[in-house]
Amino acid sequence: MGEIRDYFVQGCEDAESSEIRFRLCQELWDEIKTDTEVRTDVQQEGQKVDFSVPRRKYVLKVKLIKLRKHEIPTAALMLGVNVPDHDMTFQSLSDMLKQSVSPHVASVQAKECGGKGFRDQSEIILCSPHRLCFKWYNVETSPRVHRSMHCSLGILCDWYTARTKKSPTGTPGKKRSSQVRDEQQQPPVVIIFKDLEAFNPRVLQDFILICSQYIDRLPLTFIFGIATSPSTIQHMLPHSVSSLLCIELFQSLSCTQHLATVIDKLILASRIHFKLNGKVMQVLIGVFLYHDFSVRNFIKGLQLALLEHFHSQPLSVLCCKKKQALFNVTQLSKPNLDRIRQLPSFKRYVEKQEAQEQVNLMTDDSHLKEVCQQLIKDLHKYHKNYYPILRCLHTLTSSLPRYPLGKQIRELYLICLAKNVWENEDYQSVLMCFPSRMLAKGEMVSLLQKCVEILQLSKSKKMKNALVQLEELLTLLEMNESRRAKRLSPFENLRNEALEFIDNLVKSHLSPPESQPLYEVCYYSSSATVRRHLNATPRTSIQAALSNPYYYLQNDSLKSEDGTVSNTAPDICIAYKLHLECGRLINLYDWLEAYSTVVSAAEGNDQDSENFGKVDEVKHARFIRAVSALEFLGFIKSTKQKTDHVARLTWGGC
Repeated sequence: MGEIRDYFVQGCEDAESSEIRFRLCQELWDEIKTDTEVRTDVQQEGQKVDFSVPRRKYVLKVKLIKLRKHEIPTAALMLGVNVPDHDMTFQSLSDMLKQSVSPHVASVQAKECGGKGFRDQSEIILCSPHRLCFKWYNVETSPRVHRSMHCSLGILCDWYTARTKKSPTGTPGKKRSSQVRDEQQQPPVVIIFKDLEAFNPRVLQDFILICSQYIDRLPLTFIFGIATSPSTIQHMLPHSVSSLLCIELFQSLSCTQHLATVIDKLILASRIHFKLNGKVMQVLIGVFLYHDFSVRNFIKGLQLALLEHFHSQPLSVLCCKKKQALFNVTQLSKPNLDRIRQLPSFKRYVEKQEAQEQVNLMTDDSHLKEVCQQLIKDLHKYHKNYYPILRCLHTLTSSLPRYPLGKQIRELYLICLAKNVWENEDYQSVLMCFPSRMLAKGEMVSLLQKCVEILQLSKSKKMKNALVQLEELLTLLEMNESRRAKRLSPFENLRNEALEFIDNLVKSHLSPPESQPLYEVCYYSSSATVRRHLNATPRTSIQAALSNPYYYLQNDSLKSEDGTVSNTAPDICIAYKLHLECGRLINLYDWLEAYSTVVSAAEGNDQDSENFGKVDEVKHARFIRAVSALEFLGFIKSTKQKTDHVARLTWGGC
């Protein structure tokens, strides 16, 4: 922790408050980390099912189906394609199973089963549950032990029997109850196949056939991680093998659903005082949607923005809980007070004040602190009122055709961050859409009831007052709804009144953050920094490294001027610099001659000697290695036009 603090403080603007900012940043990140712990919630037949339920609900549930002889309980977990969070999901699942179902959980991946023969691969699969044996026997699982041990299900059965063997208890009259107790006392051995599609089908078939013969002695349970579709099991396993599995299908939540949960917990929460402006949000969401679909990387991007904000913004000392922020205002130094006066939002606030008040704010530090305390209170109230109204507006608009303000709440949030949402053309169309749809058959009442539930969760005084008024309107709407269809005129009036009420709430509480004085202390706005770190440009970085190796290696002998490369640079740097001087086709022999000349100069050979620049076997091998590396990086390729030439692929290098 000390090294991290030193790294944070080093080069930090306003060193006086750097310690406080580091502590606030650490506390806030710990809170975010707690809220973003991945929960392995899955869906079975449209309903959420948690793998952490007791074994009686999950494993014994399969036994109620009356398993046939040699049948193995199996869970097929659908995770989706191209999701880099699979490893984190399986780790969380494994931890939950160990806590609530069975301590005997082993995971295996196809890449770990790289044996040449079927027997080698099967033994590697068995090594995973065998590690449990060594763990419980307190035997060190060194590589030497793994090489010498023989993995078999017979050994695993003997170990499991020794671990779970209990002395017989109870009377013959209580045979059934003791049977249930024994089942509960014998936890299953769970084997997780993380990537089922990547396993050799014949190896998997043989493994299942062998395991089915030991199911009476060893209560095995399989979990198949499937990225494509459930039909994968049918394609990989013939009926004679799949019939030995009692398969239950589970569907994991989609990446976008996980992202919505993270945004709801971290971004759309007034208790998290650190915020992102619209451009930074667009960068993070764009990386998620168009690059990796990784919620973990989205959270890392949020962490990057958090660190950058507290490191680069001295006034982030006020980005904390209200009580602590009010205290920190009283401790602000003269330079920080001057920074407040330079904030664009504060300048706009000063311009709206009277002349004498403007003078006091710009000259009197004590008066400025008092005003800042009030502005901090207003900023906290703004966030408490902002997010409930945002959710209410999303509830009303997300059910409309074509989703004029977005299907996801994050889309509506980006609109609200950019400008006044009521000035948006789509917002005006929403207000016109409700009366035209004639929501008289419970739809309007149902939507307003959801808004009431949202406002009930808020502790703000303004939201409580809005709740009372909305409940009154809802009551009148329900009364009018129960009348006959020919008397809808009163209902239409009430419906319009309810829409006008919602419209007033939106205009009062959904103004952009930029309209709030001192919003800069909480909002991070450097989208360019986030984009530069997350959207890497590997070609530019590689070209910079090859052109200027000193930048990365920090070796004084590699320093050069005028963009030249030192003759002591790595071979690939020399070859790269020489290839920049060539045209579309490069003669390999000429390239080798030039390379040999540069290397000979680096070795300190006499330029007048006969052997200077002569190609020997070592230089030839080094050159071939450098050219192969450039070809691998995509700078050159072989060509059929001339056998002793290569084609150059990149232009405009550094």
